[in-house]
Amino acid sequence: MSKMGPVGLVQQCKKRVFKLRVRYGISAAARAELKRERRPEARQDIPIDVALREALGWIKRAQDNSLSADGGVARHYCLVSGWAASYPECTGYIVPTIIREGQARGDANLLDRARKMLDWLVSIQMPSGAFQGGVMGESPVVPVTFNTGQILLGLAAGVREFGDVYLPAMRAAANWLAQTQDSDGCWREHSTPFAAPGDKAYETHASWGLFEAARLAPNCGYAEAGMRNLRWSLSHQKTAGWFANCCLTDPLNPLTHTIGYLLRGLIAGHEFTGDTEILEAAHHTGEGVLAALRPDGFLPGRLDCRWQGTVSWACLTGTVQIAACWLLLYRATGDVRFRNAGLTANRYVRSTLRLDGPLGTRGAVKGSFPVSGDYTRFQYPNWACKFFIDSNSLEKTICEDEDGSSVPLRVQAASI
Repeated sequence: MSKMGPVGLVQQCKKRVFKLRVRYGISAAARAELKRERRPEARQDIPIDVALREALGWIKRAQDNSLSADGGVARHYCLVSGWAASYPECTGYIVPTIIREGQARGDANLLDRARKMLDWLVSIQMPSGAFQGGVMGESPVVPVTFNTGQILLGLAAGVREFGDVYLPAMRAAANWLAQTQDSDGCWREHSTPFAAPGDKAYETHASWGLFEAARLAPNCGYAEAGMRNLRWSLSHQKTAGWFANCCLTDPLNPLTHTIGYLLRGLIAGHEFTGDTEILEAAHHTGEGVLAALRPDGFLPGRLDCRWQGTVSWACLTGTVQIAACWLLLYRATGDVRFRNAGLTANRYVRSTLRLDGPLGTRGAVKGSFPVSGDYTRFQYPNWACKFFIDSNSLEKTICEDEDGSSVPLRVQAASI
């Protein structure tokens, strides 16, 4: 008799079904989406307000339809196997997005949902203060540095919005990260079992959680730990701005997703400290990625050390993450190339969104484009939708600041 719980057994069965269907013939829904993607008329630019409304609607459905039914957000919707169980890591960093959008829209339901996510996360926090890797029902259940850092972002946002009820959990997570860090700034002891072993430069995104905790609980060593990690990560930056050891599985051809993590962590470090050296490093990397962006906004899902694409598909998650970083770099530096690139990349991903059809895919963002690409194949991951909301919300804010309207900005004359 298996010791695995009922959610774990269902997850295991769904994985087996997925593998069999991919091997012997994908689902009718997957075939239909592949056919739809080949029709040019299926893709068109979507107004930002519409895109944001639909994407937020999908996040709500992902919370309501999670296989584990616990208040967390389902990891993904899959065209082969349907909804997944809740994913603590991504639920954690979805929280700040939902709080921000709830505040901006005066939407009490979004704020209630954020509180529900937070209450669930607190309920599964380990006695050490850490959080597990993977989705609910997946094994092994072990503390993981990166996942804890992402959930720390949500806990800090919860303290800011809802008060000290989430402060003990925030402190416990931040303390655990600071205490388990190696002296050189790297985290090695509690790496995820769901990625290839080895150092990970993109854990700058975990440092961002420490910076947010430091804003609320200064003089606890959180900011210092975050900066140690950033300094360590910067030691992996190469001449062209590319970073070694920056991928889940293939350090020679990192995903734009993990490049986006690293870049956003650097920008967060600059936002917290004002350190110009960090901004210069982020500028260098952001500038490098520009070389891989096509005029239509397509960004290859993996990039080598020369910033050349090594795959034929886009990792849409990485595209919107980097688009947001470009827009933040534009705000920090005034470099119009970053503005243009961010707008172009956002527009590309918006054009892949569906505004009709099944509720599992309406307003969702695919892992890959085409959906059969190697990154989360046939899936619509929750983090892709989260980063899509963040990047388009940032574009809207910049648009309103510059033009006084919410009409999508036009690319300026300077080339990308």
